Amino acid sequence: MIRILVAEDQAMVLGALTALLEIEADFEVVAGARTGEDALNLAARHAPDVVVTDIEMPGMTGLDLAAELRRRGSKARVVILTTFARPGYLRRALEVGASGYLLKDAPSAQLAEAIRRVAAGGRAIDPALASEAWTEPDPLTDRERQVLRLADEGLGGAEIARRLTLSEGTVRNYLSEAIGKLGARNRVDAARLARQKGWL
Repeated sequence: MIRILVAEDQAMVLGALTALLEIEADFEVVAGARTGEDALNLAARHAPDVVVTDIEMPGMTGLDLAAELRRRGSKARVVILTTFARPGYLRRALEVGASGYLLKDAPSAQLAEAIRRVAAGGRAIDPALASEAWTEPDPLTDRERQVLRLADEGLGGAEIARRLTLSEGTVRNYLSEAIGKLGARNRVDAARLARQKGWL
């Protein structure tokens, strides 16, 4: 049996995904989580073979979850299941250790096959995205991305500095660098451009 943890913040989608996966005779969904933090705790408790996760979740994203699972030495393989058909997201997913990246509109048989392939040690990437993934490099550093993401959530410089344990001047420098690299007018425009590219 392939033991699966599903992380998805929308309750209806989480329930539907769980039901869909449990139809497969060789799958067992051992846990479901609606946040990245919950998924991390449940992965430690249940030791799944595969974690199927959305990207956008409150707090810890699916990409953050994949990175943290790898940092903790988890043996779980990660499949990103998302609506974001953006090469930037795929590239970041691979960089943080995800083994699969599929779109939510893919047929259910494709998801099941991807989970089996990933559980066996392989990779499963949406073919249309794979060809585009390396066409435009992500110019942002991890820290610039963190600062820009918090600014996009409406936080001011002082609050971003407090959250990331940085000085306000350093936060301003990171925002300025990000704005310059993206050719944006301001932090709002920079966040919009980065999100469109899948870099945020």
